[in-house]
Amino acid sequence: MQKKSPSKAQVLRDLETMLQDVLTAAESGRSYPRMARAHGYVDGFMRGLLDAGFVSKEELLSIVARQRTAAAGPATDALRDELHATAERIVAA
Repeated sequence: MQKKSPSKAQVLRDLETMLQDVLTAAESGRSYPRMARAHGYVDGFMRGLLDAGFVSKEELLSIVARQRTAAAGPATDALRDELHATAERIVAA
């Protein structure tokens, strides 16, 4: 019996889950050796996906950015831009 390979969508869902686990573990104060090992697994998984041509660098960056934002909020550039826009609306009012 031949084992069916996972679809690209399933592999990317697995990657998102792995990233979510690593990012939430970092927030919960896990030990450094455990975090380093988890980061290594995720890095290796992503490297394998890239090397196999399964995903593009842009796809991976998008997934990582989305999971990072979900775990820790928007990047500081996005917050700064939002703050400036809000300040301009307040001053104009």
